[in-house]
Parts: sequence; C-alpha cells; structure tokens
Amino acid sequence: MPTENRTRAQDARTAGLEEIPGLLLSCAEDGLRFLLDNPSFDETHLCLLLERKDLPGPLLEEIAKRKQWRGSYRVRRALAAHPHTPRLIALRALRDLHLMDLVNISLLPSSSGELRRLAEERILVQLPQLPLGQRLMLARRGSARIAAGLILQGPQQVARIALDNPFLNEPQLLKTLSKQSLAAAIIAGVAKHNKWSKLANIKLALLRHAHAPAECASDLASDLPRRDIEDLLELSQLSGKIRDQLRQELARRDIQQ
Repeated sequence: MPTENRTRAQDARTAGLEEIPGLLLSCAEDGLRFLLDNPSFDETHLCLLLERKDLPGPLLEEIAKRKQWRGSYRVRRALAAHPHTPRLIALRALRDLHLMDLVNISLLPSSSGELRRLAEERILVQLPQLPLGQRLMLARRGSARIAAGLILQGPQQVARIALDNPFLNEPQLLKTLSKQSLAAAIIAGVAKHNKWSKLANIKLALLRHAHAPAECASDLASDLPRRDIEDLLELSQLSGKIRDQLRQELARRDIQQ
C-alpha cells in the first residue's frame, strides 16, 4: 500500500466518534483493521460494519477472535449470517442462536447449504418442546424442511397451516408422506388440500399410505394413469377399501371405453 494511503487508513484508528459512521461505509480492509482499534469503536459500530456484505473472510476471522466481541450475542448472530464468515466460525456462532435467528439463517440464500441445514436441525430438535404459538409461527414462516417436520409431528392445527407454507415443496412433502407414523387426520388433510391433492406423485403417496382415507380414494385416482393404479393394486399393504375403490375406478374406465 502506498505511504499516503496507509497513513489515511491509519487515521481510522484515531478518528472521532462523528467520523466513524462514514468510515464504516468507505474504508477498505486495511482501514477497517485500524478502525477496530479505535477507542471510540463500539459494539453498535461493529454490528453496522457487519452489515457490509463485501467484508473479506480474514477480517471477519479477526473480529471473531477479539475478546471484547466474543460475549456479544449481536456480534455472533451477525457473524453467523455473514456470507463470508469462515465456516468453523459461522458454525460455532450458530450454536447459541435463538429460535427466530435460526429461522432467519435457515432461509438466507447467502448462507451455505451446510449452515442452513444445521440451523434447521437445531430447530427440528426443539419442536417437541415448543409451545403451540411458536409452532404455528414456524408453520407459517419456516423453511420447507421445518414445515415438513411440523406436518409429521402435528398437532393437526399446526400441520394444516404448514401445508400452506410457501416454502413447502413436493420432495419434502413426499418424504413426510413416506412415514407410516403420520396421523390419519393429517393424511386426510393432505388428501383434501387444494394444492397438494392435485399432484400425481402426492396422490400416489397418499393412496399407498396405511392411513389413506377411503372416501378420497376415488377422487385421488380419477386422473391417474391406468398403469399407476394397476401398480397400486399389486401392493400387499393396500387396505381393502382402497383396493375396492381402485378396482371400481378401473371398471368405470372400461365401461366408458
């Protein structure tokens, strides 16, 4: 770095309190390192600095190592959410985050897949102990994996809302429907859902399930390919009522031909 630029960067170390907000936005990496040593630089300034998405990993690592910031929840949360925080530091920061901050991390497109999965796992572990209000909140705002977990665990009121979660996708719902422990009431809710009951793979998963509602079988099978229905009839675990409905559907089609 030229001497003039280094001198300008070093000025950040002694800048007055009123100058710091401007330096947070304009300083390059070297200037920011000096700014961290400024006696007037505090936690609020640091959290504002961590909103800059262009901060390099080495600078974030240095921030994480400084004793005066280690005990700050706000700083740990910001480090966990920053896209350039080194992996181990981000994972360590994630361990202490509160529920809603875990939710936010799990939905951040800039977070690594590993970090999002870990955030989801920490949320899923907590689900059985969460009060109804927090479950309902997660059912509305959680990621696809969280919504699927809530459908699996219930209760029905929570599962019904999770089915409308905008992040819930077909692969996650199919994984949930593969669980034979899923309550009959929740299976019936999926079978009657305006969106999910119209998807062929979901229909097949519902009809295969031990708790498939017989009263919905005709509607679910009505536009399935004949081959899919014939494959279902070969399943030994298919209930007698579902089997009868599927045979009636094939007979109806034979008559119409």
